[in-house]
Amino acid sequence: MCELLKSSACGLKISRCREPPASDPCPTLQKKAKTPQGLCQSALEENSFSTPNMLHSNSDKGDGSVKYILTGEGAGTIFIIDDTTGDIHSTKSLDREQKTHYVLHAQAIDRRTNKPLEPESEFIIKVQDINDNAPKFTDGPYIVTVPEMSEMGTSVLQVTATDADDPTYGNSARVVYSILQGQPYFSVDPKTGVIRTALHNMDREAREHYSVVVQAKDMAGQVGGLSGSTTVNITLTDVNDNPPRFPQKHYQLYVPESAQVGSAVGKIKANDADAGSNADMKYTIINGDGSGMFSISTDKETREGIISLKKPLNYEKKKSYTLNIEGANTHLDFRFSHLGPFKDVTMLKIIVGDVDEPPLFSMPSYVMEVYENAKIGTVVGTVAAQDPDSTNSLVRYFIDHNTEEDRYFIIDANTGTIKTAKIFDREETPWYNITVAASEIDNLGLLSHVPVDIRILDVNDNPPELAREYDVVVCENAKPGQVIQTVSATDKDNSANGPRFHYSLDEGLSLNPNFTLRNNEDNTASILTRRRRFSRTTQDVYYLPILISDSGIPSLSSSSTLTIRVCACERDGRVRTCHAEAFLSSAGLSTGALIAILLCVIILLAIVVLFITLRRSKKEPLIISEEDVRENVVTYDDEGGGEEDTEAFDITALRNPSAAEELKYRRDVRPDVMHTPRHQPSSSLNSIDVHEFIKQRLAEADLDPSVPPYDSIQTYAYEGHRSEAGSISSLDSVTTHSDQDYNYLGDWGPEFKKLAELYGEIESERTT
Repeated sequence: MCELLKSSACGLKISRCREPPASDPCPTLQKKAKTPQGLCQSALEENSFSTPNMLHSNSDKGDGSVKYILTGEGAGTIFIIDDTTGDIHSTKSLDREQKTHYVLHAQAIDRRTNKPLEPESEFIIKVQDINDNAPKFTDGPYIVTVPEMSEMGTSVLQVTATDADDPTYGNSARVVYSILQGQPYFSVDPKTGVIRTALHNMDREAREHYSVVVQAKDMAGQVGGLSGSTTVNITLTDVNDNPPRFPQKHYQLYVPESAQVGSAVGKIKANDADAGSNADMKYTIINGDGSGMFSISTDKETREGIISLKKPLNYEKKKSYTLNIEGANTHLDFRFSHLGPFKDVTMLKIIVGDVDEPPLFSMPSYVMEVYENAKIGTVVGTVAAQDPDSTNSLVRYFIDHNTEEDRYFIIDANTGTIKTAKIFDREETPWYNITVAASEIDNLGLLSHVPVDIRILDVNDNPPELAREYDVVVCENAKPGQVIQTVSATDKDNSANGPRFHYSLDEGLSLNPNFTLRNNEDNTASILTRRRRFSRTTQDVYYLPILISDSGIPSLSSSSTLTIRVCACERDGRVRTCHAEAFLSSAGLSTGALIAILLCVIILLAIVVLFITLRRSKKEPLIISEEDVRENVVTYDDEGGGEEDTEAFDITALRNPSAAEELKYRRDVRPDVMHTPRHQPSSSLNSIDVHEFIKQRLAEADLDPSVPPYDSIQTYAYEGHRSEAGSISSLDSVTTHSDQDYNYLGDWGPEFKKLAELYGEIESERTT
């Protein structure tokens, strides 16, 4: 049997279960629903704390022998029980959004024996919802746009708020929407949260940005409900609903007459309240007397009309111009055509300002002519310039000497007459280009320039001449009347004084029996033979004088001589050989062979000359390096006259110092001072010792001014006195026999093998 205990303080409802009848597990339980297996449900409001609630067993006599035990979800932490009285308490507030129900188990046991007095009872505590969560906008704040001039009721945006409370219990989660800020421009649907425009023709140019605050309130908007809000920032986008307008209907612009053609002289702008491409416009000149003098273009960045000058201005001719300028939108929205027209017109008056202008030439350029060879000072032509201003000042002329050509002419500073300053040759330079400048006398810094092209006219001052050097050949087997060459001529003069050319043979000479000339009347002439058969052996070259005249007035002529060679030809007229090659052919040598022979001769001569030059330039060194330890072998080609030839060499110079009685000069240095030979008596020379002789020669070398400043070797033709070994000269070897044994030369190695064999043969001959 179950009973329901209710706390009047906070409405805690907890069931106490007794042994129930089989027919109904909880006959007296105030419950929301029955659960299977005899479970009972109780409810506890969230966010509340319980006052004591009691579980009571029929076995409890109030003597404390019954102990109550509570287990399950939250037992001991969220829910606690007084084990003696069975009172149950909740220790903290409950949140349905975190946990919706708790399952608990209660049992009464004997305190002394710990045996259950009743079976364990299970019950569920369900947390009832209360309105403790306000609605929230998860996506705010919002930024949205809507076109200006939209119809009333145009949807802008739908906002949605969420409420965490239980939507199935009461009105805690029932949300309604309303506008706190943004009326009367916008409205919101209370149920769906759709924001719409609330006015007709909202104008961006009047107001562009709106801040709308939307509120969401639960409890269906009733008093005591919770609410949340968000901000919606709405911007009106532009449409082309405003035509362009000029701030003024009349404008005035000052332009000096010195303005350059093509330059910008002014700007004009029409205002358009729209933005972006809806404000783009194009400017045009629709009429006015200045439409031919000025043009207008549109600057896309600044949306200004740029006025430019098309033609030069002249204050003296016209002092003002009038332009009607139109500015029109380029992107039209036909929904708003009733607000048009989307263009505007204004009038612009341009006043031309007077400035001091440079002189103005009568022509933009001049072309003049003068004949070549004209005398210095010949008049070529005249340029004229005038001051365009009303003062009409006098003009002064001069030539800009920027190039060398400008120095070939002079100009009269007052009249502008151009004259020659040199004699011209058309064939050298046919055209001259100069620049003439003009300035006012009272303002020399203000200049104007004009180009002057001067053409040099031709006179017949060049006679015609042959176009090139002709190599004319006549065959030995030529026939009379045969054309052997066609010649042409050139003339440095132009066509009026050059062609046609007339060709003829020199009339001052007798009739040529070999050749004649035919004028072809096309500026060429043909050379023809007059007789048959020419012989190289008789005459191999002929000379033919030709007279050439031009068609100039007066006519000029020149004489040229053609050289005609006689050659051997084939039957078809091809040249086989001419006289120089004929002689070579008779010797059986071709031109190539002769050239090869000539080259060989030249190469041999070059080798001989080089060899002679090298031999003459080859000299023995004056000083042999101490490091050069090579043995030098000197070869003499003169055998001498034998012992009887006593005049070939005076050997007394080797035997006696008397041979050195005179000062011997060095052959490699030319002395500046010639010393007088010193003579000593023969007796003193014979008695002098070798050591004294060398000291004497050393002193002479030290005092000799012709000796170079470097060390040198002095060579003396003296062998000395009283040598125990005797003379080593080969001149005495034929009469003196040596007893020396040369067998030891064989022990010196292979380098002295030949020497050992040689002296071995000598010894064998002596023995024999």
